Amino acid sequence: MSQTISGKEVALHNTRQSCWIIVHGKVYDVTDFLDDHPGGSKIILKYAGKDATAEYDPIHLPDAITTNLPPEKHLGVAQMDTVEKVEIKITDEEKARLERVSNRPSLDEVLNLHDFEHVARLVMPDKAWAYYSSAADDEITHRENHAAYHRIWFRPRVLRDVTNVDWSTTVLGHKSSMPVYITATALGKLGHPDGELNLTRAAAKHGIIQMIPTLASCSFDQIMDAAQPGQVQFFQLYVNKDREITKRILQHAEKRGIKGLFITVDAPQLGRREKDMRMKFEAEDPSEVSKAGASGVDRSQGAARAISSFIDPGLNWNDLKWFKSITSMPLILKGVQCWEDAMEAYDHGLAGVVLSNHGGRQLDFSRSGIEILAEVVENLSKKRNLTFPNEKFQLFIDGGVRRATDVLKAVALGATAVGIGRPFIYAYSAYGQEGVDKALQILHDEFEMNLRLLGAPTLKNVVPEMVDTSNLSSHIVSVPDDRLYVSNYESLRGAQLKVSKPKL
Repeated sequence: MSQTISGKEVALHNTRQSCWIIVHGKVYDVTDFLDDHPGGSKIILKYAGKDATAEYDPIHLPDAITTNLPPEKHLGVAQMDTVEKVEIKITDEEKARLERVSNRPSLDEVLNLHDFEHVARLVMPDKAWAYYSSAADDEITHRENHAAYHRIWFRPRVLRDVTNVDWSTTVLGHKSSMPVYITATALGKLGHPDGELNLTRAAAKHGIIQMIPTLASCSFDQIMDAAQPGQVQFFQLYVNKDREITKRILQHAEKRGIKGLFITVDAPQLGRREKDMRMKFEAEDPSEVSKAGASGVDRSQGAARAISSFIDPGLNWNDLKWFKSITSMPLILKGVQCWEDAMEAYDHGLAGVVLSNHGGRQLDFSRSGIEILAEVVENLSKKRNLTFPNEKFQLFIDGGVRRATDVLKAVALGATAVGIGRPFIYAYSAYGQEGVDKALQILHDEFEMNLRLLGAPTLKNVVPEMVDTSNLSSHIVSVPDDRLYVSNYESLRGAQLKVSKPKL
C-alpha cells in the first residue's frame, strides 16, 4: 500500500459494484466483502467512496480491516486534503441525546456507582447502551450477580481502634490501592472516543490494575503506551483457533511488560444477548439482517458476535501445558463456575482463577461469582488444605459489584480482589476519564467508611466471621429491593409491530 490516491478517485467507487472506503487515511476495496460483513452491507455502502473512519472506530478492533481484507485490496494512501468531508446528518433523536448530554448532572452530584449507570443510559447512543448493558437470554444471571450480595449480611465488631484504616492490598504480588481491578470489557470506543485509554489513565492515577481486553477498541500497544512507567497491567485473552496468532499475541504482551494472563474459559460460543441483537434489527432493514452472505454470515447477533468469530471452542485442559511452554506470565483462568474446576486449575499449577459468569452474558442461570466463591473456599479447604486469601492460588470474582461493601463481602470470604467492569464503562461514557476518577474516589471513600463501621483496620481483619452467608445459596430469599439498581435496569422487549397507519 504505497501509491497515493486522490479523494476524487476514491469518490468514483461508490456503488455495490465497486466500493472503496477510507479508514485512517488508507484506501480499501471492500466490494467483495460487502455480503460477508457481519454488520451487513448497508452501513458500508453508506460510506462508499468516502472516509468511514468515524463510523468504523467505535465498533471494530483496530486491525479488523487489515486482517480481514487480502493485501491486494489494500489500495494505497488517500490524499486526505482532497477527500470530500462526509456530511453528518443529525437526526432529531441525536439532537435530543446531545441536549441530554449538555444537561448531565455535575460530577459533584454523582454520589455512587449507580448514578453513572443512570446518566449513561440517558446520554449514550442506543447502539452503545445496547451492547454494554445486554446480557444472556432472560438476563436472570445478570440481575442475580448483583442480588446475590444482598443475601450476605455483615456481623461487624465494635470497640476496635479504627482511627487509621488501610484498604490497600497486593494482587499477584503487585501493589494495589484497593482490592479492586478494572476487568476486561470490549469495544471501549462505543462509549467514548478515547475508549480504554480512559481506564488506563485513571488506573495509574489511583494506583489500581487494569486488565486489557483482547477485544479493545484501542490497540494493545496504544494502551501500553498510555500507561505510566511501572504501571501494572494484566491481559485478558480470548484464545484464537490459530495458535500461532495466540502465541504471537502472548509473547508480545509479555515483552511489553504484562504481569498476568487471564485466559477466558467461559466463552466457547457467545451467549444470546438479545438487547444487542434487537438493536441490530432496528439499525438495519430486518430482511437484510436476516440474509446470510456467501459464507453464511449470521447478521442477527449484534456487535458481540461480529467481533468474536475467531474464538476457539476446542480449548481444553490439555492446552495449559502449551501455554506454560510459551510464556512465564502467571496464568489465571477467567470464567470458572464451580469448585471442581477451581481445584483442577490448582492441580494444574495455575496462579489463580476468576469465579465469573462473564457479567451474565453467557449461560443464563449460571450462579454468581460470590456464591461460587463460598463453595470454592469450602471445598479447597477440605480437599487441598488451603486457606484463603492465598498468595500461591488467588481467587478473584467479578459481576454485579456496585459498592465497596460488595467487595468487602468477597474479601471476607477469601477473595484477593474483585473485578469491576460495567460501572467504569458507564462512568467514562457519561463523563470521560473524570468519570472514572470520580468512581474510584467514591470507592475509596466507601472503603474507608465501611472498614471503620466493620471494625476492621485493614483487609486482613475482614474475616469470614464478619459475614452471615446462611442464605447465600438460597435463590428465593426475600430481601429489600435495591431501588437504584432496579430503576437502572432496562427490561427486555419483545418483537415490535412495524410502524403502520392507525386503524380508522
